[in-house]
Amino acid sequence: MEYTVLGADDEVEILDSLELFLNKEGIRLIKADNGISALELFKSENPHMVLLDVMMPGIDGFGVLRKIRETSHVPAIMITAKSEDYDKILGLELGADDYISKPFNPMEVVARVKAQLRRNYDYHEEKVETVKAFGLELDPKAKAVTGNGAPLELTGTEYKILELLMTHPGRIYTKQQIFEYAWENDYIADDSTIMVHISNLKKKLQTVVGDTTVIKTVKGLGYRFEKE
Repeated sequence: MEYTVLGADDEVEILDSLELFLNKEGIRLIKADNGISALELFKSENPHMVLLDVMMPGIDGFGVLRKIRETSHVPAIMITAKSEDYDKILGLELGADDYISKPFNPMEVVARVKAQLRRNYDYHEEKVETVKAFGLELDPKAKAVTGNGAPLELTGTEYKILELLMTHPGRIYTKQQIFEYAWENDYIADDSTIMVHISNLKKKLQTVVGDTTVIKTVKGLGYRFEKE
């Protein structure tokens, strides 16, 4: 069963980053950049839980939660840039199940989302399957890659980049998305670091795939792993 989470935040890049990590766990994220859109999506999509930023244009997160609680008891996590106890208390009194303050590590949010899904639904971790293409075999459980049956020696960062791209062939990822996934940190505008790691990764993959370019640079957009 695929679980759907509604994320509402006027900082769209935050939701884009969370989407990467949630998708990896088999959790679908639908996104809204304001309170009105959030309520519309909630009615049309009927998500299993919600992530609501407190400070949003139109209707703030508290207002959205009030409306949701008129008809639904789905788990809700409030996201706030403030640390005042008042905001936390208000959110909990309105029916929030948890809260998290900005800035945050996306992995922490994912962990809290999974905890709420386990608590409220029959949620189980999806079985992790190996991914095969061009003679490469990536095992997400073992965090290992083989080429034509032989182990391929990758650094931790190289593995994370390949995992992101290879498990979503044909999809273009920006440098920011790759950085936040591989380094598990907020993006810093240091394109050279990403380029060096991808260049080294390409060289290692060529020992298996030969002249075939499996990681393609999409000018002005980012990178993608080719479909076999």
